[in-house]
Amino acid sequence: MGDMAKNTNREGKAPTQRMLRVGEQIRRTLSEILQRGDVHDPDLGRMSITVGEVRMSPDLRVATAFILPLGGHGKQEALAALRRNRHEVRHLVVKGGTQKFAPELRFEIDGTFDQMDATRALLAEDHVRQDLDD
Repeated sequence: MGDMAKNTNREGKAPTQRMLRVGEQIRRTLSEILQRGDVHDPDLGRMSITVGEVRMSPDLRVATAFILPLGGHGKQEALAALRRNRHEVRHLVVKGGTQKFAPELRFEIDGTFDQMDATRALLAEDHVRQDLDD
């Protein structure tokens, strides 16, 4: 999935400035909440989770947060803990943010780093290096 696919919504359209702005506001607020350990779940309290991006639906009713635990370990546990606590997290995001309403929060694993690793591995292959050097 390249940059073009990442920066389009389900309808194949690029996100609007408003979608990008609201997504970034939610990303920052969510990052702060997770960093401070505001969610009352000991599993989440033990994890250090990075929020790489938050994508908004065109109507701003759904926010999909792309997350990755520090070091990339325990992805499924982090995802399960966030999904289990999504109502509390949603409440904290609204309380700590500037939004007038609370979008539904969804969580997915951020595959950006896996894609970068795959690209690095591909570029390191002998036949690819030869093609690049020609």
